[in-house]
Amino acid sequence: MAEVDTALSSGLKNRHVTMISIAGVIGAGLFVGSSAAIATAGPAVLISYAFAGLLVVLVMRMLGEMAAAQPDSGSFSTYADRAIGRWAGFSVGWLYWWFWVLVIPLEATAAATILNSWIPAVAQWVWALAITLALTATNLFNVAKYGEFEFWFALLKVVAIIAFIAIGVLAVLGLLPGSDVSGASRLFDQGGFLPNGIGAVVAAVLTTMFSFMGTEIVTIAAAESEKPAEQIGRATRSVIWRISVFYLASILIVVALVPWNSPALAEAGSYQAALEVMGVPGAKAIVDVVVLVAVASCLNSALYTASRMIYSLGRRGQAPSAVMRTTADGVPRVAVLASTAVGFLVVIANYLVPEAVFTTLLATSGAIALLVYLVVAVSQLRLRAKLEQEGAAMPVRMWAYPWLTWAVVIVIPVMLIYMATRESSRFDLAMTALIAVVVVVVGVVTSRRGERSADLHLDDTRADRSDRV
Repeated sequence: MAEVDTALSSGLKNRHVTMISIAGVIGAGLFVGSSAAIATAGPAVLISYAFAGLLVVLVMRMLGEMAAAQPDSGSFSTYADRAIGRWAGFSVGWLYWWFWVLVIPLEATAAATILNSWIPAVAQWVWALAITLALTATNLFNVAKYGEFEFWFALLKVVAIIAFIAIGVLAVLGLLPGSDVSGASRLFDQGGFLPNGIGAVVAAVLTTMFSFMGTEIVTIAAAESEKPAEQIGRATRSVIWRISVFYLASILIVVALVPWNSPALAEAGSYQAALEVMGVPGAKAIVDVVVLVAVASCLNSALYTASRMIYSLGRRGQAPSAVMRTTADGVPRVAVLASTAVGFLVVIANYLVPEAVFTTLLATSGAIALLVYLVVAVSQLRLRAKLEQEGAAMPVRMWAYPWLTWAVVIVIPVMLIYMATRESSRFDLAMTALIAVVVVVVGVVTSRRGERSADLHLDDTRADRSDRV
């Protein structure tokens, strides 16, 4: 009987991993979704982004410490397995997989909306299925193809943001030809810097937090590169400037030039509103192209990340064994197709079932980001001691351990409690809690069965040895 391949390739090049790490934090939420956070907190949304960014930087440093020491395609799910228990690795792995599977229909629908506005003759659902099929195909080739697509997607996003910041700085300084807006008066002239109070700033943190989901993908992708520890170390060290430039600098440009309470923010999105205020011709077309690229990039990464997570679960015996089969090129094709199949079903459901059903499905992923970050912190807290005892090489180390780790462990539950007090986020939290409880219960049950099977196997082995003696 031929042996089944179960090993991933190491086909990602340095430039692929570098660009994935740089642009992994840039999604459509920055170009369009940031308008909701601005409307909530006003110019003080900068504090919200800074706080959320700081939390992500700390989490990435913790994750980077573990990933650089023990690179694995399962990333934090594997580390939770080793540090907390099999049930924890099982639970966070499946919840994370579910999060990215739900991202597929969201991004496919966003892309379809833009394409349908360009070519109305093609139905929106056709566009959604077509783009999902196209990006599924890129994930079925060797990982270098995924890396190449993501490299160019990422490069376009980075160029777009740098260009936006450059034009925005010229506008603020009054040096942009044809622009009637300048200065930074919008930071204070519409009710002050904190128009809605500090409570609104805290509320905006919840919105901004989910914009950063995807930063951790590099620790998964780096496992398929030639020098994973080196790539992970470089990526986690650069996360500070990435968040500072891409988020804080670009959002500062927006709130400095566009009134935070302008209807244009909600109608057009933050980037388009800012470009229109600056008098940039074709602002809508420019933003549509950039958002389409960002959406395609996110969908591409969603398929990749979901497939690698379920592949890792399969390797640990926590998913059907078929998902860990790989092609001659080291691609977990069954894992890709399984993740895509669920994504396809949800894409179709988006157009066939009542909106309330789709909204409920999306709500189940509402607080998964915070749960993942909490698990990362707890895992690092426990795994650090084990790594040091084993004398493992640790190219990346968490700052001020264990104090900053404990700070994150305390802050995240506080944020979850705050979500429970807000009517706008209570439903999302409840649905996430429901699915999390179900997954944890299944994880505990399957883990106990696995332990019993291992014990029985050990007893059989000992009995067999006794018989031979």
